[in-house]
Amino acid sequence: MLASLINFLRRHRNISDEDVAVIGQHIHLRTVKEGDVLLQEGKVARELFFISNGILKITHVNDKGNEVVLFFVKEDHLCTILNSFENNVPAHESILAASDATLVVFTREQLLQLYTLIPYFKDLMEGITREALMRKIQLRNTYAGADASARYQLFLELQPDISLRVPLNDIASYLGITPQSLSRIRRNIR
Repeated sequence: MLASLINFLRRHRNISDEDVAVIGQHIHLRTVKEGDVLLQEGKVARELFFISNGILKITHVNDKGNEVVLFFVKEDHLCTILNSFENNVPAHESILAASDATLVVFTREQLLQLYTLIPYFKDLMEGITREALMRKIQLRNTYAGADASARYQLFLELQPDISLRVPLNDIASYLGITPQSLSRIRRNIR
């Protein structure tokens, strides 16, 4: 799993073998099962996850008390609730395993140590985070204004691997439609 993290980081910047060894000393590995809660809404995010295998979901409980899927995050991506993680404040979202997953985990303290030990590491992580946030915004904007059927079609085009690996209820929640509507839409496009 460390190798997948290093390959990911090296796509953004050259990293020496010495720095790889330092990074390896400041992470730990975790395997989670579908449905496991990694961060509960209202708690402070103290971990940053690199997804080596699997899919995580970011959720929020709406004003009706229903859990809504806001985003899916898959392999070769970082995941945390950034405001909570960086500012040590309670998160307004939760992070759950949308499928079984293997993760490389940085605690906040480990990451801060890496920022001291490897001078370029903070800029590297901030650059990766900025790119990811821009992709999330672009993806959500793509779905905006489309009707339910069009949103599902876009989802199949833009996130086909996720569509095959997470429960349909999660997909319906993410697209803002009922599971019954999603079933009807799926029947109509077959």
